[in-house]
Amino acid sequence: MFSRKSGRRPVGGPRTGPENQPAKSPKTTPGAPGVSTDGSDGGYNAGIAVFSYIVGGIIVWSLIGWGLDNLWGTRWIVLAGALLGAAGGFYLSHMHGLTSNRISAGDGNAARGPSQDEEQ
Repeated sequence: MFSRKSGRRPVGGPRTGPENQPAKSPKTTPGAPGVSTDGSDGGYNAGIAVFSYIVGGIIVWSLIGWGLDNLWGTRWIVLAGALLGAAGGFYLSHMHGLTSNRISAGDGNAARGPSQDEEQ
C-alpha cells in the first residue's frame, strides 16, 4: 500500500490487509438427503431417498386417512391419503433435486430431447 504522506510504499514491516490474507475455501452446505458431495454413489443414495420419501408419505398419509375413516365412518379417505402421500413424496424428492435428469457418460444424445430432422 502507498503511504499517505509521501505517496510511496513503506519499506519495512509486514503487509496486512485483506489482499494479503490467504484465500478461504467456500463454505459447503449439506445438500438433499442421499446426494453425495463427491458424486461417487449419489445415484444409488438418491434412489433410496426418493423411495423412502414416497413410501414414508404413503404410510403417514394412509394412517391419517385410516384415522379419519374410523372417526367419520367412511372407507375412501385411506385411499385418498395414500395417493396424497405418494404425490407428496414425489414432490419432496423433486424439490430436493433427487429426480433431476443427469447426463450420462458418452455423447448424451438422449438428454437433449427429440431429434431435429433436416428438411429434404
